[in-house]
Amino acid sequence: MPETPTIYEQEHEDFRSSVRAFMDKEVVPHHAQWEKDGQVSREVWTKAGEMGLLCFDVDEQYGGAGIRDFRYNAIVAEEISRVGASGLGFPVHTDIIVPYISSLGTEEQKQRWLPGLVSGELISSVAMTEPGAGSDLQGIRTSAIDKGDHYVLNGSKTFISNGIMSDLVIVVCRTDPDAGHQGISLLVVERGMEGFERGRNLDKMGMKAQDTAELFFDNVLVPKENLLGKEGEGFIQLMVNLPQERISIAAIAVAAMENIMEMCLTYAKEREAFGKPIGKFQHNRFMLAEMATEVYIARLFVNDCILKLNAGEVDTSLASMAKWWTTELQKKFADQGVQLHGGYGYMSEYPISKAYVDSRIQTIYGGTTEIQKEIIGRMLGV
Repeated sequence: MPETPTIYEQEHEDFRSSVRAFMDKEVVPHHAQWEKDGQVSREVWTKAGEMGLLCFDVDEQYGGAGIRDFRYNAIVAEEISRVGASGLGFPVHTDIIVPYISSLGTEEQKQRWLPGLVSGELISSVAMTEPGAGSDLQGIRTSAIDKGDHYVLNGSKTFISNGIMSDLVIVVCRTDPDAGHQGISLLVVERGMEGFERGRNLDKMGMKAQDTAELFFDNVLVPKENLLGKEGEGFIQLMVNLPQERISIAAIAVAAMENIMEMCLTYAKEREAFGKPIGKFQHNRFMLAEMATEVYIARLFVNDCILKLNAGEVDTSLASMAKWWTTELQKKFADQGVQLHGGYGYMSEYPISKAYVDSRIQTIYGGTTEIQKEIIGRMLGV
């Protein structure tokens, strides 16, 4: 199989070695228990912080490494995928949520929150989706009424990643009910605020160790100091950050596909039927040939997106292309992998089974495949 041209330099590979050692020591031995618990330990977050695995792009004055190079983010995603550690919400925290605070926060907010987010002592989540509004952010109903020095926040959110464990929640809410998308703002709700309640840790098909929650806000008094960015600009701020979120998801998808490919290849060489390895049957050999080709193309595509992201050249449509195409391909790989493994593929103890159920959400969160195609279509002028 041809080796994919790498975008990683020696310092990236040194970092990968550290991440891999961390996964093998601090994650793999505990992940099965975390799956039963429905969440990971807080200790793994603080250990990741100590190792410098969180929020690399945060400036040094706030405890970060000050490295704005998405290749490091991709390595963390790849190594999480390699061991099937779907419970770790590190990419959500590092790639998606903390950049809002880094880019929009006041000096006071950055000093208050960033050091804890870098160290893993503060866990973050972003609350966009509501029971009646998912991909259509303009349909959100959670409201924040201006009361002078504070807002009164009311509403509910669902399917919130890191929702049970989070200490800071960036809540997408409506500060002006009559202004359409210009009435949307971002408020940071902190653990312990009166009226902020968490519902159940949702029982999902896959990603069992990733805490996903319902959140409820009943007359929560949120001080004006917790408004992130300018009032009424929340929708625009979300649109600016979504391309990085979608490329992060695409990076996870490609790493998962590479892992599935490796599982399938190993199994096809070792498992025998009718006196020969099942990989010798033309159907299986052709399927593996197609998978090898597709994952090669996907890796080249995502590598290009990562380099463009680093250079500030990623537009919304390219990120949408990467997100929908790689995640749909990941879903296909997982399904083919289960089929290749036969009855064993349906057994939870086999990694391919876990890869199958964990992959299914990829085409849904971060904007569904259909939403991504709608975005691309509009960019094409149709």
